[in-house]
Amino acid sequence: MKKIKLLLAGLATFVTVAVLSGCGTQSQSNKRTLNLMQTSELTTLDNTNQATLPEFNTLTNISEGLYRLNSNDQPAPAMATKLVKPTNNGKKYVFHIRKNAKWSNGDPVKAEDFEFAWKRAMNPANNPVYTYIFSGIKNADAIMANKKSYKTLGIRATGDRTLEITLDHPMTYFNKLVAMPVFMPQDKSFVTKVGAKKYGTNAKNTVSNGAFKITKWTGTNDSYQLVRNPYYWDKKAIKLDRINYKTVKDPNTAHNLFQSDKLDDATISGVTAKSLQKNKDLKRVPKAWTYYLQVNQKSGEPLANQKLREAISLVINRNELTKKVLSDGSEPASSFVSPKTSVDPITGRDFSQETSTSVEPNLQKAKRLWNQGRKEAKISGTLKLSIIGDDQDVTRNVAQFVQGQINQNLPNVKVNISNLPDKAYQNRRTNGQWQLSQWYWLADFADPINYLGILTTNNTMNPGHFSDKTYDRLVASAKKADNQTDYWRDLRQAEKRLQKLTGVIPLYYVKEDHLVNPKLSGVEYHVAGFADYTRARLAK
Repeated sequence: MKKIKLLLAGLATFVTVAVLSGCGTQSQSNKRTLNLMQTSELTTLDNTNQATLPEFNTLTNISEGLYRLNSNDQPAPAMATKLVKPTNNGKKYVFHIRKNAKWSNGDPVKAEDFEFAWKRAMNPANNPVYTYIFSGIKNADAIMANKKSYKTLGIRATGDRTLEITLDHPMTYFNKLVAMPVFMPQDKSFVTKVGAKKYGTNAKNTVSNGAFKITKWTGTNDSYQLVRNPYYWDKKAIKLDRINYKTVKDPNTAHNLFQSDKLDDATISGVTAKSLQKNKDLKRVPKAWTYYLQVNQKSGEPLANQKLREAISLVINRNELTKKVLSDGSEPASSFVSPKTSVDPITGRDFSQETSTSVEPNLQKAKRLWNQGRKEAKISGTLKLSIIGDDQDVTRNVAQFVQGQINQNLPNVKVNISNLPDKAYQNRRTNGQWQLSQWYWLADFADPINYLGILTTNNTMNPGHFSDKTYDRLVASAKKADNQTDYWRDLRQAEKRLQKLTGVIPLYYVKEDHLVNPKLSGVEYHVAGFADYTRARLAK
């Protein structure tokens, strides 16, 4: 998402919280102000070169793409006037943009704003990280392979309010795809005016076309506000005047803020969640969300050896992790794709369940593989491994557990952990200065391809450099399948192949526990995607 960036793990993608010191009092007197939280800092709102949870959470509530997800997790018209059916054998879509759609600075939303944003998201000069998601749109694969210019992407404005999109092949999930934040437009004239490098770096250099606009965000502070966009096309449906956000990394702090009426929706986990399972304000939110370890498999790295990766996976007691460390309803992960992402229509079974493997530890096999792998990789003496992650409490707890499992159950290894502030973590992760990285994937749309697609060779969301020709072929074949039987067969085989090679090490399926103000209603908690508070209301 994400996983999309991704900020952590067992916690919530985005969650709600307090703000500035006076917000608790304000929220009691003004029932049109909602206090929410993020679990890590917001670093950008440029959706063309980042894919982090704080970014996507915020964008969901300030901007709109062609479609938005409704309360049933289905695409509904947003900037587009209606749901579009493709022509040309499923390869051509023509959208018409609403005449009353405007940016928060009063500029009209034009078809060229979509063309501009999508091509920025494919422009190598913009350092894009989410390019793989464009695969299937005409020339996207060739652009990613440096065989064609980003300017050839299959999207063009044929008029101020007419947008034409061409695909390389039919995509059954295309309508769900374009509801994602990465496909939101950008005000071309505004971005050009402030400069591409400055756009989205603070409130002053950001405009939005959704229900709200951002204020009081300097680009580095951990609290900010969303206020109503006076130009929003559907402003009659918006009941809130303001949403306050603050970064809250500790679930106990989130609980305390909720108790003192400074939070209307707080995400909790770990010991805090365990003690509140019978609380009357607890809401369990199902999510298509897997927390896992990325494994650095770049040539020269010790864990490029498959047997060493498998040995590490086999010593981790996932049941103990979920029951004793997390204690929030999270479940051991037995596949990469999480449960309830989608049902395989060919078999009628949940895709995750039908491709699952055992999560039981096997210490004897792990030690045998570990010793074999060390010989193959020509490793002598103590092997030093690093685990990196962000500095949320839940991340620290998971890191310490994994560290203990490896150090205690495998010979001649020493694992060090580094839990860092988000920017430092992202820099180290990007630079490949790690062997294991704590990460998670929250599905952007409800289909296994959204998980499996990120682990193909050279994918920007695959910093562990997992690479396998058979896996790549299966994913590519699924994307181009012209029938459901072939599509789901290829996805099943890809998931099995990933598990066989231990391309990543799934740990658990995240369960979001929220403490929710009983007066709050109208929130759309999407299983795949990000919580939408734009139609929320607080009763008096």
